[in-house]
Amino acid sequence: MSIRDHALAIEAAEAGATVVRSHYGSSLTRFMKIGDDFATTADVEAEKAILDILRAARPDDVMLGEESGRTGSGENGRMWLVDPLCGTLNYAVRSMLTSVNVALRSGTHVDVAASADPFTSEVFWTDGTAAYVRRGDTDERLAPSAESRLVDVNLDPPFPNKDVFLAARMLADDGFIEQFRPRVVSTTLAVAWVAAGRRAAYVTDGHRLRDSVHFAAGITLCQAAGCVVTGIDGRPLDAGGDGLVVAADERTHAALLTLIRNQHVRRQ
Repeated sequence: MSIRDHALAIEAAEAGATVVRSHYGSSLTRFMKIGDDFATTADVEAEKAILDILRAARPDDVMLGEESGRTGSGENGRMWLVDPLCGTLNYAVRSMLTSVNVALRSGTHVDVAASADPFTSEVFWTDGTAAYVRRGDTDERLAPSAESRLVDVNLDPPFPNKDVFLAARMLADDGFIEQFRPRVVSTTLAVAWVAAGRRAAYVTDGHRLRDSVHFAAGITLCQAAGCVVTGIDGRPLDAGGDGLVVAADERTHAALLTLIRNQHVRRQ
């Protein structure tokens, strides 16, 4: 009997997390990419471990890995999106704030995803109908909550919409200070934390994040958990919305969109 897609995503993410954990604290070779971005030995080996599992079980699917790019020539409309180590800079300086992300896009929809935390051994996952966190052999349903008022904000470039929105400007807004408390984790693990109720919201700039190897898993988890998910302009991501605003509830989402729109008004 073939393994189900969500179970395969979990298995692959856990395999990547094992590799990431095994290299932690070691001397890492860096492979420079564009600008000052880089990958490490852990990124490359974790991606290989993930892709080996996916290819063995789904040889006809296309793979899109952050480090190896697109591989496979399948025409079945299925593509696995793999980010083997989200938070590479954190990891390189021996911070444990990282995530291993695996998601499956079928046609135009991403319904299956897993985000593994290598250092807590938690895996946040969804089969497209609900979202869970797995600890050992136990799965717990994820429940978003805005009670903490903690909003994780991505301050890493690029900022393609900086003329209308810049995260750093929002942090200095009196309206933000009155309602929320900022956090900067610098890994998409924080997106999964919104689904789990550990963050009230997550905000970032960017283009086409719905199909990004970095963000696809977290977005899918949050949608399955019942979070409010749009671009920074309030449009649905599948309607071309840029950036990302993920909130635990409608009230938090509306407040953040107001703060974002206020930036545009003030700069006109």
